[in-house]
Amino acid sequence: MPPPRIQQSLLASFSSLSLNAARPRPTALPRCQFLTPAVKPTAVRFFSSTPAHQNWLAPKAGESRKSRKGRCRVPTGGSMRGTTVVWGEYGLRMRDHDRRISAQQLKIAEDTIRKRLRGMKFRMYMRIAANIGVYTSGNDVRMGKGKGSFDRWTARVAVSKIIFEIKGDLHEQVVRDAFRLAGNKLPGLYEFVKKGDAPVMGITKLANGVTEEDLKRPRKLLPLEQQAARIPAAANQPSAPL
Repeated sequence: MPPPRIQQSLLASFSSLSLNAARPRPTALPRCQFLTPAVKPTAVRFFSSTPAHQNWLAPKAGESRKSRKGRCRVPTGGSMRGTTVVWGEYGLRMRDHDRRISAQQLKIAEDTIRKRLRGMKFRMYMRIAANIGVYTSGNDVRMGKGKGSFDRWTARVAVSKIIFEIKGDLHEQVVRDAFRLAGNKLPGLYEFVKKGDAPVMGITKLANGVTEEDLKRPRKLLPLEQQAARIPAAANQPSAPL
């Protein structure tokens, strides 16, 4: 029995088919229809455009190798970097000495400020970031067995460094109270500063007649040293033998 014959119309329809599935395309609407609030374009989203939640207390890429303990930066040579409010209106500044602050402590202080200012419109700026890894070993681990495993992220904070800044429609006393609560959660002593306050060189504020040139010049002589400087040089030399 001969095989059945296929019509030419079916052969044409089979030849036009393709195995590759066509990608769905968003329907294009005229430009005038976008102005009408009742008409909304039906677009297909192929991926999520929502950015992943980033934590400012942890570096994005981590560390290529284990970092050493190091020491906090000491602002010498007339450095006043990071001691004034730049972006906000109020700031929280360290005033005792440099130290390392862990990411957990910074997070607690940030949550304390946001809880105190809940319901208010403000923007907070973090002037430091915990990008130094701390590695520890157990108490029963003997010496010479390696640096240890990762424990936490920390930040090296120099003396007179601004920690937080706040900008918004806020009353000064409310911000003072929020920074006071945050300072109690952090190690060390802190003070409240405003935009336009004098910078600090080390632990000395450039205010009340104190200038940068005064701090950079040589140390002043004590009264006894000044009296010794006024004595003629000939009086200090031994007398010639007779």
